[in-house]
Amino acid sequence: MARVLEGADRRAVDAISRAALPLGIGLAGARLRRTSARFCLGVEHGDYNGCELFGVGVDRFLWLAYRPLSTDRVRIHSTAFPGEGVVEFRLGEIPRLRSPELAGRWARFPLGVAYVLGGSGMRLTTGIEAVIHSDIPGGGMSRSASLCVNLILSLLDANGLTIEDRLRVARLAQAVENDYVGSPCGLLDQVMILFARKGMGTRFLPSSGAIERIPFPTDTPEFRLMMMDTGTVRPGLEHSTYRVRRQECEELVEILNAAGLPVRSLAEVTPAQHTAIRQGAIPVPSPLLRRLSYIHAARLRFPVMVRAWRAGDMRTVGRCFREDGIGLRDDYEISGPEMETMCDIARTVPGVWGERMLGGGDKGAAGAIASPDGVALLRDAVSGEFPGRHPGLAHAWSVSELSIVDGVTLIEGCFAE
Repeated sequence: MARVLEGADRRAVDAISRAALPLGIGLAGARLRRTSARFCLGVEHGDYNGCELFGVGVDRFLWLAYRPLSTDRVRIHSTAFPGEGVVEFRLGEIPRLRSPELAGRWARFPLGVAYVLGGSGMRLTTGIEAVIHSDIPGGGMSRSASLCVNLILSLLDANGLTIEDRLRVARLAQAVENDYVGSPCGLLDQVMILFARKGMGTRFLPSSGAIERIPFPTDTPEFRLMMMDTGTVRPGLEHSTYRVRRQECEELVEILNAAGLPVRSLAEVTPAQHTAIRQGAIPVPSPLLRRLSYIHAARLRFPVMVRAWRAGDMRTVGRCFREDGIGLRDDYEISGPEMETMCDIARTVPGVWGERMLGGGDKGAAGAIASPDGVALLRDAVSGEFPGRHPGLAHAWSVSELSIVDGVTLIEGCFAE
């Protein structure tokens, strides 16, 4: 007997079952792995700059139903890309990195997972039949990272393999995007998904790999995390301003090194050095100086935000979140007009303590931190203003509450034998 599911899990299983039948994908006895989206509280764009990071897993998910095959063939379908049908390949026959024939196709992700796992010494001999479904928005909440993490864990499971070190899994998922797909993402998204726990925030220091889970106090006033989805879709980090910003930060590190300041990332620039650079001690182009100023200010805010989280002071967390968003908008120049419209509206709403863009930039979703009373007020404010300011998105936007959840969940018994 199949397991009884409710809510989003039930809807996902129904969508997966409907998609599988006409495609001839068998799911009898299949396993269902669910991976979350992530909500970064700080420092957005800090991972590739060497900053400490803090975030949570939230209840927008990617579900993958899969069962092992008796051959090395992979047959996999995504309900988000019905026009691509079933992606089929053999584990030993993977196209080369960034193959032109894969440009713009979602197939590059499962192919990339097989490529990276094989290259890391994992002997994959068992293929899978699988269907993927997701309700993660197409920008700002790490759908691609959730996909790569899920595919890695599921393909390993089908082959009877495990990787106990979750940070290694995160790095393999990053490698799929960096090396195979050509997307220059950092490690924030994968870590925040893999280490996410219900009711906890995850603190990560990229330079050492240190992970700390920090529970939110249960005896403090309630708060709500909100997603303000603009309805826009980012075409991928490899085609976005994210790539440009990362290149700028790397260029600035090279300039500082050439001037005798031996730093490996912008996070290593001390407050005194930052002041000296701003005063002209090292000639730096104005746009790059603004990028450094954002990272510097975000690093100073970070311990304030973490202390506030520990204390259950979400007003202060929200204030830091808001200041971070203004820095991303003005100094890092990574946001987009639709996301900033959402933030402008949210900033006027009583009970909203902070708001900013989420993710790589340009398009996608923004986030907010609010009191319970602010939720309905925020929805009403966005409903009253956003469609008129962006008529083309009048039927595409949404505002919804988010819950803090486990990042990875294996759900058994969803598909009867």
